[in-house]
Amino acid sequence: MIELISESRCTACDRCVDVCPTNVFDAVKGSIPVIARPDACQTCFMCELYCPADALYVHPFANEHVAVDEAQLAREGALGAYGRSLGWRRARAGGTGRDETHRLFELGVT
Repeated sequence: MIELISESRCTACDRCVDVCPTNVFDAVKGSIPVIARPDACQTCFMCELYCPADALYVHPFANEHVAVDEAQLAREGALGAYGRSLGWRRARAGGTGRDETHRLFELGVT
C-alpha cells in the first residue's frame, strides 16, 4: 500500500496522479500531490515505477498500513528499489533507452 510521498524528493510532476489506476492521489496546485485515498491503493507499484525522483514508497503489504520512516528508507535504499529490481531507470524500463514514450508525460499527453 502507498505509504509515503517524500517532500524533499518530490518534484510535483504529478506523474503518480496520472498513472494511478485507482485514483489514490490528488494533485495540489503549486505543491506536491497528496495521498488522498490510501485505502484505494491496489499495491500495483505503478506510481513508484513512474516516479522520476524516487519520491514514493509503496509497502508490499496490500491490506494494511505500515508506519515507515523516510530517513530509514533512504538509508536502506528502499526509495525506488522496486523499479531498480525490475531494471527501471529514471521512470523507464531497462533496455528502453530509445523508447520515447516517456515524453508523453513531459508534453502533457496522458
